[in-house]
Amino acid sequence: MLGLEGCKFLIVGAGLWGSVLAERLASQRGERVLVIDRRLHTGGNCHAYSERQTGIECHAYGTHIFHTSIPKVWEYVSAFSEFTPYRHKVLTEYRGRVYPMPISLATINSFYNLNLRPYEVEAFIRAEVGGEARDNPANLEEKAIALIGRPLYEAFIKGYTWKQWGRDPKELPSGIITRLPVRANYSTDYFNDPWQGLPGAGYAALFERLLAHPLIDVRLGVDYADIEELVPESCRVFYSGPADAFFRCSLGALQWRSLRFEREVVPYADYQGTAVLNQADSDVPFTRTHEYKHLHPERGEQGQRSVIEREYPKAFMPGDEPYYPVNTPENERLLAAYQAKLAERPNVTLGGRLGSYKYLDMDRTIESALDLAATL
Repeated sequence: MLGLEGCKFLIVGAGLWGSVLAERLASQRGERVLVIDRRLHTGGNCHAYSERQTGIECHAYGTHIFHTSIPKVWEYVSAFSEFTPYRHKVLTEYRGRVYPMPISLATINSFYNLNLRPYEVEAFIRAEVGGEARDNPANLEEKAIALIGRPLYEAFIKGYTWKQWGRDPKELPSGIITRLPVRANYSTDYFNDPWQGLPGAGYAALFERLLAHPLIDVRLGVDYADIEELVPESCRVFYSGPADAFFRCSLGALQWRSLRFEREVVPYADYQGTAVLNQADSDVPFTRTHEYKHLHPERGEQGQRSVIEREYPKAFMPGDEPYYPVNTPENERLLAAYQAKLAERPNVTLGGRLGSYKYLDMDRTIESALDLAATL
C-alpha cells in the first residue's frame, strides 16, 4: 500500500528538488510527506554507488560536483554532510594534445605556442575575432567565433558541440552559449564559486540524511503515471519529472538530449590523471571520460585498478533518461502551452531540472526547492 489515502503532500521524484522540498515540509512544517520515484534509488542523477570490483565510489549519471555562491544553499546542504575541499579541474584533448578548460592563458599559450602575458590576452583575442565580430549573431557558431575567434572555436567548441547536440552549430540558437569565459591568467579551477566539493561520505549518504525525517515516507520503483488516478483531489502534488510527460505528451513532446555511458575497470592505478577529460575531436564519438577515483583523493585509494566511464551523447528516445533540454523557440512555445495547461491544475507544481525544462546546477535546484518551501 502506498498510503495515498488522506495524502496531503505527494512529491514525485527523489532527486535534489524533491528531497529538499520533502525535508523542509517535514522538518519546518511538521507535515507528513510521501515521496515516490520510478527509479530504485534516491538521489536522481546525483546517485552514486560503490563499484563492486574496486570499491571506488562511482557516479551513476556522470560526474557531479557540488559548487555554489549562494550562502543559504551552502548553509543548508552542509548541515546534512561534510564536504571535501575538492576543486574541479577539467582538461580537453584535441589532436593528441591536452589543454586546460575553460580557455585560460595556459590554454592559449599552449595552443598557439606563445608566451602571452595576462594584459595581452584581450587584444590578442580581439585580433583573432577580427572581422567576424557580430552584434547580433544568428547562431551558436557566429556567437562563439565573435567571443573567442575561429581557431579556438574550431579546436575546442565546434566538434564537441556537434557531438553534444547532434547537429551543426550553425543550426543551433546563439542563446545556447550565454558566454565563453576566457581567463587571462593561469587559473585552472573549472568553477569560481567559493564553496566547492563532494559529500565526504558520498551522495547516497547525503540523500539518506535528507530523507531520514520520520514524517517522510519514500517509495521507490513507483511511476506516477501508474498511480495518478489514485491520488486524492485534495492532495498537493510536486512533480519533478518532464513537463510534457505529466500531461502524457498530449500537446506534443519536448525535445531532449540524452546520454549513454560505457563503464570499464582498467588495470591502472591512474588512467588519465584527472576526474574529467573532454574529447574535442569530432571523430572521437564520446565527449568525456570520467575517472571517479580522482574525486576523492582524501580517501587515498591505492589499488592498481581504476574505473573509467566514457560519455556518449545521443538523441532522446522513449525509455531514455532526459538530460539536456533543447531550448529552441519551438520547444519554448510548447513549454509555455503546457504551463498554461497547468493552470487548470492548481494543486500541481512542476519543478526541478526536468519539470522546469532548464539545465539547473545542483545549487540552483536546491535554491528553487528552498524558495518554494518558504512560500507554502
